[in-house]
Amino acid sequence: MRIAIDAMGGDSAPECNVKGALMAAKAWKDDDIVLIGDLNRMKPWLSEDLPNVHLVHASETIAGDDEPVQSVRRKKDSSLVVAGRMVRDGEADAMVSAGNTGALVAMGLFVIGRIKGIERPALAQLLPTMSGGHVLVLDLGAIMDPTPAQLLQYAWMGHVYMSKVLGIDNPRIGLLNVGAEPKKGNELVKTAYTLLQEQHFSFVGNVESRDVLNSVCDVLVCDAFSGNILLKSFEGALGAITSHLKEEFTRSALTKLAASIIRPGLTRFMKSMDYRQYGGAPLFGIDGVCIKSHGSSNADAIKHAVSTARSTVMSGMVGRIASEISAVPSLPKQTTL
Repeated sequence: MRIAIDAMGGDSAPECNVKGALMAAKAWKDDDIVLIGDLNRMKPWLSEDLPNVHLVHASETIAGDDEPVQSVRRKKDSSLVVAGRMVRDGEADAMVSAGNTGALVAMGLFVIGRIKGIERPALAQLLPTMSGGHVLVLDLGAIMDPTPAQLLQYAWMGHVYMSKVLGIDNPRIGLLNVGAEPKKGNELVKTAYTLLQEQHFSFVGNVESRDVLNSVCDVLVCDAFSGNILLKSFEGALGAITSHLKEEFTRSALTKLAASIIRPGLTRFMKSMDYRQYGGAPLFGIDGVCIKSHGSSNADAIKHAVSTARSTVMSGMVGRIASEISAVPSLPKQTTL
């Protein structure tokens, strides 16, 4: 397998991207890891000469504050666009980027291309639940203003992934909303609710954010604006709880003793609830495997993203979604942007 990494994307590029690539190369020695970016900036972090790590020079970089569509069209030799072309042309099986999310989505649309029948892509990620399972949430950051029909397409992509890839029989589909009642929410979710009701998958209705981690659904559909807020609220709450517990457990000798007793179980729980351990977010709906890693990813997170890329390729996710979507008669299909 050949995985391309946008070495220049993210807050700590290229250091963490290169270090994460080396970790991945040592973990999966039969795979080729291709680092794409400015060679002069990458080389100081190449502490080891591994036979399965390859370098591709890209003279341009898309910054976090660059306008997405213009940057993809104008910076054709950027590390992000070069990685996308490698996936499109079959020179790489998958790509990973921690860079500009909007530019990644634009690159996916204009360079790699969409799966037929999908109007817009969605960032999808598995979040841990309190029962020890997972809920697949999409969209987490790709399209801020989707149409109800596009939310329906997200639901079908989530259904295909959870049933055909993860083997969950008849996965439950939920719609993120401010209340459980069918008439709650804005026009987008009210119209989407009606569309989802008409499908032959298992639609459980509206789901409030407080219930997401309680295993009330297997797939949670939402627009990117709401999804990204949900994800970052989850991330912030987990960080705040961890910080507060550390303070409480170090207040006295007695609390330190208590901490030493419960630390193993608490560590397991906190690790299980840390979504970063599950790797990056696949961009569903793109005709190739494209993984978005968190902008603040460290080396370990990049390694996890490579792991996600590998498992996504091996699952045949893109082909499965394309095949299943084409067979859904009730799904609105559009072939132009």
